[in-house]
Amino acid sequence: MLERLQFIDQELFLFLNSLHSGYWDQFMWIFTAKLPWIPMYAAILYVICKNMRPSVSLLAVISIVLTIVYADQICATLIRPLVERMRPSNPNNPISEWVHIVNGKRGGRYGFPSCHAANSFGLAFFVMLLFKNRLLTLFILLWAALNSYSRIYIGVHYPGDLIAGMLVGLSGAVLMYKLFCYGLRRFINNDFHPRYPMQYSYVIILTGCITVFLIALHPIYHA
Repeated sequence: MLERLQFIDQELFLFLNSLHSGYWDQFMWIFTAKLPWIPMYAAILYVICKNMRPSVSLLAVISIVLTIVYADQICATLIRPLVERMRPSNPNNPISEWVHIVNGKRGGRYGFPSCHAANSFGLAFFVMLLFKNRLLTLFILLWAALNSYSRIYIGVHYPGDLIAGMLVGLSGAVLMYKLFCYGLRRFINNDFHPRYPMQYSYVIILTGCITVFLIALHPIYHA
């Protein structure tokens, strides 16, 4: 059964990875980097500070940081050394000769689970739980999905790596959100209640859309 799943995972990867062009090479190369997340982080911080008192804002930011640290370390430090699943782009992987590599990037030796998927979905799920805004939830989950797909596109992760990373991110988001709510009740005890949607969520969506738009223009401008 496991071998069958691995075969399906490999075939799906090869199909998705083969859908490439010069334009998308440049787009995905930029989008998969850390830089596009900076405006998103800034927008999330802005909205949190606009809706919460300083003490609650600080607790929320700490919870987000811990969600990302949890997701990253569970994947990179705990699971990867145990599973040791080679990246498709690794030269020692038999399928590497059929993998489309962007800008020569092959990543590290092992890739299961994906830290990119764990981090991006961890943040997305925490924002979903914290902000309780349907449009923002849809947007940030699509952002995380595109960020994860970019890892297939550049050839460094199988789809299964991304699914596993997403589940790690989800577990981190749920755990840290529960701790956040506990911290509100135990240490802060103020009038903020996490059941209600927060205002100014459109700032995050607008920031993300502008970021994607600018990334989409870059390959055209440099063509």
